[in-house]
Amino acid sequence: MPAKKKPKAPEKPNRQAQKEETREKVRTAALELFSTLGFDETTTKAVADRAGVATGTVFVHARDKVDLLCLVMHVQIDDAVANAFATLPGPETPILDRLLHVFRFVFDMYGRHPKLAPPFIKNLPGADGPNGLAVSRTTFEFLGRIAAMLSDAQATGEIASDIPPLLFAQNVFALYFFSLLGWVSGYTTLETAVDPHLSSALGLLLRGLDR
Repeated sequence: MPAKKKPKAPEKPNRQAQKEETREKVRTAALELFSTLGFDETTTKAVADRAGVATGTVFVHARDKVDLLCLVMHVQIDDAVANAFATLPGPETPILDRLLHVFRFVFDMYGRHPKLAPPFIKNLPGADGPNGLAVSRTTFEFLGRIAAMLSDAQATGEIASDIPPLLFAQNVFALYFFSLLGWVSGYTTLETAVDPHLSSALGLLLRGLDR
């Protein structure tokens, strides 16, 4: 009579998968509370309670509350930028229109999170926690994609060929961020921050780069 096979022991959950699951719980809880209560009124203990984890667990995934906000917004930014470039018009479209296409996606994303956008934008410069640094890396990747758009415009003869693409991207980003600050500071509406403010500023920049 053959020996009975021992039942397999249940597989232990992958530790990394568990960590990612907990991270997502923390991120979702923070997004919900920041969106309803606001950034200043939300405590890390409230986030932990909503996520069903210990308060110390929150600090495994974010160094402090600003870093927790960066964790939340990083996903939103990634999604907005991915959708913007997935629907980007081809190089035959004027570069001003292509740039505005990208930035409208980002502005619209911020507009959907009115309680998160102002504290995030104001705290982003100097945010040096792990998630803040991750947002910075995403920003540099974004600059590279803007630089590639200039290269496209140079290839079609729209922009002078001797303009350094990355320097161009940095100038474009500075104008975008200034328009964003104008909106979150209450000087403009979301719509006017893009057009006419950002649109006009980018138009002036591109006039200076005309071949």
